[in-house]
Amino acid sequence: MLTPCDEGLRLLLVDDDPAVLRSYGRALGHLGAIVELASNGAEAVERMKSGSFDVVVSDLLMPGMTGIDLLKAARAQELDVPIVLMTGDPSLDSAVRAVEYGAFRYLSKPVEIGALWETVSRDARLHKMAKLKREALALPKAQSQSDREAPFSAGLELLWMAFQPIVRWSDRSVFGYEALLRSDEPSMKNPAHMLDAAEKLGRLHELGRAVRANVTASAMEAPEGSNVFVNLHSADLNDENLYSTDSPLSTIANRVVLEITERASLDGVKNVSSRVAELKALGFRIAIDDLGAGYAGLTSFTQLEPEIAKLDMSLVRGIDTDSRRQSIVRSMMKLCSELGILVVAEGVETPTERDMLADLGCDLLQGYLFARPQRGFKAPNW
Repeated sequence: MLTPCDEGLRLLLVDDDPAVLRSYGRALGHLGAIVELASNGAEAVERMKSGSFDVVVSDLLMPGMTGIDLLKAARAQELDVPIVLMTGDPSLDSAVRAVEYGAFRYLSKPVEIGALWETVSRDARLHKMAKLKREALALPKAQSQSDREAPFSAGLELLWMAFQPIVRWSDRSVFGYEALLRSDEPSMKNPAHMLDAAEKLGRLHELGRAVRANVTASAMEAPEGSNVFVNLHSADLNDENLYSTDSPLSTIANRVVLEITERASLDGVKNVSSRVAELKALGFRIAIDDLGAGYAGLTSFTQLEPEIAKLDMSLVRGIDTDSRRQSIVRSMMKLCSELGILVVAEGVETPTERDMLADLGCDLLQGYLFARPQRGFKAPNW
């Protein structure tokens, strides 16, 4: 059974025999094609100049301009349009020439309408694919490595850290501040763009070192006794500079909590447990970031043995009206308490979220409700 077109397939049918033209044109039209007729090659060329067709079906042997001549003219005008040639007198020579000039099909007359329709439908789809490929090629190209170098280097030069407070709600005190990457380079204002460029350029260690040096310099202005939370990319755990007693951040290690996200796998880090132990020996504490939004399972807990876990904002948003989230957070709080792990809830934006978290036993909170990330160590809004 023949399937009609889903969309109007525009077809140009060319033949010097009026009876063939009418019969094929009527049959293909009944199947859903929008058929235009041309009785010779010259007329077909003019129609192709004034309109776009999905497929051209032409007789091979026509007076004046043959199907091969039409094929040549069509290729000079429209590179991709499929052209199907039909002939009642097939020969090896004509078949070779048809292929040479880019005919899609070479059919022997009489052509059964079902076979012709199948050929036309398939070739129309191939034509659409060719058009899409040309559109894709015309899209702006992704930045090459050399294109990324200059913006990334400028981003490093203009790098600075914003700080957002983490509060202890029960006594309205500041527990610490999270350091968040920022840059005044216009193309690197989004931290994700900066990280993406560093990753593609193989400069993650350079970025990590710049961040840690900047945090160290800024930490001199932090309120006395407050902790400083610093995000680590998993690749940073492979940077030997992180473990050096001479590195800037090591000088304030006893005030620093290193946040390692659950969103990224630790598979690329060798000897995770021993590296984490080395960091703890320097005085750093470890936090698991994005808890509840990353990799499932016990791997991150067993390898990192964190002192702090930060609940992802996806668990916090709307928790005041979502019993499912409340149940999950309540259970997480209980387990973390049994493991001796402090819990920080991120992304707190409303008083009702804050109050529900407090009711669930989560005292350490962070989010826009208290302060947005900004330069310096600003006091939170209570």
